[in-house]
Amino acid sequence: MARHVARPDPRAHWLLLLLGLLVLLAALSFNGLVTNVGGGSGPSDAPASPAPRQATAGGPVLRLDGPTPVTRRMPSRTVALTFDDGPDPRWTPQVLDVLRRHHAHATFFVVGARIDEHPELVRRILAEGHEIGSHTFTHADLAAVPRWRARFELAWTRSAVAGATGREVTLLRLPFSSTTDSLTTPQYQALRDAAGSGHVGVLTDRDTRDWQRPGVPAIVRAASPPGGAGAVVLMHDGGGDRGQTVAALDQLLPRLTREGYRFTTVSAGIGAPDSMLPAGAGARLSGTALRWAQTGAGWLAAAMNLLLGVALVLAVARLAVQVVCAQLHVRRVRRPRRRRPEVYAPVSVIVPAYNEAANIAATVRSLVASAYPALEVIVVDDGSSDGTADIVERLRLRGVRVIRQANAGKPAALNTGIWAARADLLVLVDGDTVFQPDTVHRLVQGFADSTVGAISGNTKVANRRRLLGRWQHLEYVIGFNLDRRMYDVLECMPTIPGAIGAFRRDVLLEVAGVPADTLAEDTDLTMKVLRAGWRVVYEESAIAWTEAPSSLRQLWRQRYRWCYGTMQAMWKHRHALTERGAGGRLGRRGLPYLAMFQILLPLAAPAVDVFALYGLLFLPWSALVLAWAGLLLLQGFTAAYALRLDRERYGPLWTLPFQQLVYRQVMYLVVVQSVVTAVVGNRLRWQRMVRTGEAAALVGAGQPVR
Repeated sequence: MARHVARPDPRAHWLLLLLGLLVLLAALSFNGLVTNVGGGSGPSDAPASPAPRQATAGGPVLRLDGPTPVTRRMPSRTVALTFDDGPDPRWTPQVLDVLRRHHAHATFFVVGARIDEHPELVRRILAEGHEIGSHTFTHADLAAVPRWRARFELAWTRSAVAGATGREVTLLRLPFSSTTDSLTTPQYQALRDAAGSGHVGVLTDRDTRDWQRPGVPAIVRAASPPGGAGAVVLMHDGGGDRGQTVAALDQLLPRLTREGYRFTTVSAGIGAPDSMLPAGAGARLSGTALRWAQTGAGWLAAAMNLLLGVALVLAVARLAVQVVCAQLHVRRVRRPRRRRPEVYAPVSVIVPAYNEAANIAATVRSLVASAYPALEVIVVDDGSSDGTADIVERLRLRGVRVIRQANAGKPAALNTGIWAARADLLVLVDGDTVFQPDTVHRLVQGFADSTVGAISGNTKVANRRRLLGRWQHLEYVIGFNLDRRMYDVLECMPTIPGAIGAFRRDVLLEVAGVPADTLAEDTDLTMKVLRAGWRVVYEESAIAWTEAPSSLRQLWRQRYRWCYGTMQAMWKHRHALTERGAGGRLGRRGLPYLAMFQILLPLAAPAVDVFALYGLLFLPWSALVLAWAGLLLLQGFTAAYALRLDRERYGPLWTLPFQQLVYRQVMYLVVVQSVVTAVVGNRLRWQRMVRTGEAAALVGAGQPVR
């Protein structure tokens, strides 16, 4: 209705939001990959045929970059100890200490993601004369993953080693591989693919299966080559509890040393050149960037966990406060300690109307039919082009006045009605609202208390037959009316809805009438009344039926205006934070509550949804189902409690799960749009809703008079 000059709504932020959410999902997914690193050895669970005999019958070191496999074995009485799944901050240092104490060297097949977490351990491994090989970036089964994933696993591990040490690795041990005779065709093909990027495969002669923790004697027996033969021995320094491995190593080394064995790296054992090559500047830079990306992804995941925890705590705390305040409100309203004198002072009902032909007849008839003895109805036609004023005049109802004015906006129409009203008690009503016969009487009874300056009624959705209407019905009952009970008890009511509110005329004159400099004039006016020192209360039994938006487009436009206007009002009345009395209660109770639950948490909601998608990909489904069911039960309890307080049926509760999938997203995107509009300095114009007459149909008024 109001005339506001506006530039087009900003839209570039939607692309930025989408890109930001994609980056967030990618970062969380990357964190999910690197934090779900497993461990262990042995063949994978998938059945597969054995590899070619040239590979399975040869030694454990395989070079597959030529037409035929080339294999090498350890010389007699030479043991190449190999350790997989590290580096681990607890077990790798203990393994290194044992090796140093016994003057032994070994080869460590490291996991790239763990290198980025503990680069200092990799540097220590090299500094003490050991060798490093690749065990992929996330301990992935290269025989089972797509080839593109296998290429990334190897490239990222090389980058991680280069970033931590300045060297590049060429040795590779496949996760879930074991001895040469257990090599499968998919594993063989994975090694051949890796050979194309310069990797040399390393299997084992002796698999200790220490990851199964069979006991120290069993590990020592499994690691001991028979008859003085040389061997590549597979052990683990990460991926789980490796206490038995450390103890077994401390026994194995002196025992085999006494038998004439030497302990060396894989490359030294077969007489090959150093397997680790100097890394170029690009590789080192790539490794550093990868480490920072992994660290950042971990911080981001931790921040998201913290955000979810804070949001959950706030939601539970909000529910607890709402329930306690609602119970206090019920005791106060439904079981008053003393009987108040009834109010029968004259009332003027002001109806601002702009193109309200669909509902205006029903609205006016419902007001005239009120069981209140002294009532006048003032319809202020704000330059309608659909004959709204003519419809009211043709009704020829007693006590109804029509005032016509050029279009100046809803606040101006309300102020026109305020100046023209004869009564000292005023009820402000939207032109699409239908009252019950007892609504006015119940609404004004609170004025028996001389400290009350304004009263909010109970707005209900008339058109709730469709799914969108049911969602809005639940929102009105839960989000609006349950909150209003809390605001009443805490004495910080921020909004009396435009659909139904009562004011003392003196109060409206004291605050200079309805303000026109925000798009939420009802919120702005209510805050002004509070800051003037008056109490604002909620009357649950004063019911008004209003027509809610019937399409997502109309809902968007309405809520966009509400949200933007509410932020305008909050900013306008920010100085209430430092005031005393009623204004201070608004500033230190109402404004922080609005900021938290109507702005900040909705702004975080897109990230929460991305985190939920991340959970579907990386978290156990059982935990997700339990978490989702728990939140849904909490929402269901809140909704059922609110419906019970409002004496409504529980039928619409079945729509709650679907509300979380559509309606919730629309609401938080509205907040995003509103905040961006405010930040870039746009002036939002009035977003008028197209009426369908469903409020009129509610009371059987039929079509408006022509």
